[in-house]
Amino acid sequence: MWRIIEVEARLFVRDRLNSLFALVFPTLLLLVLGAVPMLRTPAPEFGGMRFIDSYMSSLVVLTLAFIGLQRVPTVVATYREKGVLRRLSTTPMHPARLLVGQMVVNFSAAILSVLVTILVAYVVFGVDLPHHPLGLACAVVLGGAGTFALGLVIAALAPNARAAGGWATAVFMLLMFFGGVYLPRFMLPNVVQTIGSYSPPGVEALQQAWLGTAPDWRHLAIMGLVSLVAGTVAARTFRWE
Repeated sequence: MWRIIEVEARLFVRDRLNSLFALVFPTLLLLVLGAVPMLRTPAPEFGGMRFIDSYMSSLVVLTLAFIGLQRVPTVVATYREKGVLRRLSTTPMHPARLLVGQMVVNFSAAILSVLVTILVAYVVFGVDLPHHPLGLACAVVLGGAGTFALGLVIAALAPNARAAGGWATAVFMLLMFFGGVYLPRFMLPNVVQTIGSYSPPGVEALQQAWLGTAPDWRHLAIMGLVSLVAGTVAARTFRWE
């Protein structure tokens, strides 16, 4: 298992352009939004906060979903398309171990990306650090696990990179909509906000932890259940070919 993780980590680093973009894209988006003076002005619709303050939880959602849904399925499907998985089928390695290696490496990259975004927000724009760090950590781990598990299901079922990209993009856009990335959550209908609270990556739990409140255990439990169910489905359905 450690050898698989090591190899996947090397491949991640070697893919410099795509890996770097996955790591810094949320930070670049933060810098672009922060350059707009109006978005740095406190507003009543954001509870007296600035837009960039209230948008931090959505940036974490974007980070987890971008790497978990846009990168992981495409990489695994490309392995299948190029015959890498066919070669691995001649070894004693269980197929699920490849999925675990992908999750460990890419989830570590997502955590690093989140930390960089938080640091830049604090240094450049004076955004408060999370007021409930433990709650934020739980929300990131469980929300990220649920998101990555959905990506692994796509990776397990997609026959090629093109199909994986299409399926992953559809799920990505849905999660971004529910997560308040496209529109601020206060502009969304109540039912959409509720769905976004329970679906990975869990924008409501992230927002609560950022403002200093312990995340609702029901949100965390549902995201943990999603990760367990989707991860099991991915492990049971993944085949070398």
